[in-house]
Amino acid sequence: MSEFSQRDEKENAPVNWSVTAVLGLTFLAAITVVPWYGIVHGYSGWAWLFFAIFMVFNGIGIGSGYHRLWSHRTYQAHPALSWFLAVMGGMALQNSIIVWSARHRIHHRDVDDNDKDPYSIGRGFWFAHIGWMLRDYDSGAIDYSVVRDLEKDPVAAWQHRWYWTLVWTTNVAVPLFLGWLTGDMLGMFLLVGVLRLVLSHHVTFFINSLAHMWGKQPYTDENTARDHHLIALLTYGEGYHNYHHLFQSDYRCGIRWWHLDINKWFISTCALLGLAKNRKRAPAFKVLRARLNMEFKVARQKLEQEGVSSRWREQLETEYAQFVDTIKEWQQLQMERVQAGRQKLAERFETETASFTSRYRELEMSLKMQHKRLALLTSQVM
Repeated sequence: MSEFSQRDEKENAPVNWSVTAVLGLTFLAAITVVPWYGIVHGYSGWAWLFFAIFMVFNGIGIGSGYHRLWSHRTYQAHPALSWFLAVMGGMALQNSIIVWSARHRIHHRDVDDNDKDPYSIGRGFWFAHIGWMLRDYDSGAIDYSVVRDLEKDPVAAWQHRWYWTLVWTTNVAVPLFLGWLTGDMLGMFLLVGVLRLVLSHHVTFFINSLAHMWGKQPYTDENTARDHHLIALLTYGEGYHNYHHLFQSDYRCGIRWWHLDINKWFISTCALLGLAKNRKRAPAFKVLRARLNMEFKVARQKLEQEGVSSRWREQLETEYAQFVDTIKEWQQLQMERVQAGRQKLAERFETETASFTSRYRELEMSLKMQHKRLALLTSQVM
């Protein structure tokens, strides 16, 4: 089948009228009825307070729950935390944990493949942002074989079974009940039920669209994912997407303490309270290796500019050779550690572990120093 025929077939996929109606009508209400009511009647402080609370809780439910807990299994959650995240994530009206995670795992497996990635940016901003949901494209079909583990998860299975009851309760009954308590039923419903839902939707959709278009690629250029501080702020930390696509098992997306990763901070706070454990982190050496590898690519591009002397190229290749040697040494150390774990008694293995840790730190320091030398080299060339 020709590329044109494939595209034509996708564009003529049947419309998903239920999703189109929900997304379209709520958006229309958010840009017309919500501001009209605010101008004519005004909103109470209670309405704005609960709007802010549930806006944040929805973002955490999707980011810390749907994404980092269930889709990638980056940490383990106490049952109380799991139930909270399942309810708040369900309130965001983005399908059940199982369905959301199935599509997201396929996205990571087949990222940027226009025929397989459910929301491939290669098919344009509109498609990646929202268009993929408005029609029943083949790429959006749910493959339950990739979420067999979640089907056995009691919280995920319960939420999948009672998803629509949860949706109606949290998006309609809860706002109306809060409005009844505070004496502002319509205002509460418009802010907490409608505006909060629409903004929550598009905050998440930005991860599929803008986070694959804007920003830098400090760790890999093998896919379109990018890191951008502003997008990270809007998406509760998910905007450090270049890092995430390479190290998807890490519970963090923003790895620096100052990175705007609200979900990382939330999970870490839960860990302090005993509600989360076994947080996974990508080994520091692997992160440094990925970053340096990209920096060598960028440096080579700069040095290929016309007029750059061969001396700089030779120096770069010398640095790269040292980089390769360090990687090989690290790989050898990994093999030695595995063999030591198999052969040594527990007491002797503890001594070996201390030695390995010291050697790992030396290799990490070597990469850090090379990172500084490479930065100095590229700055001198420019």
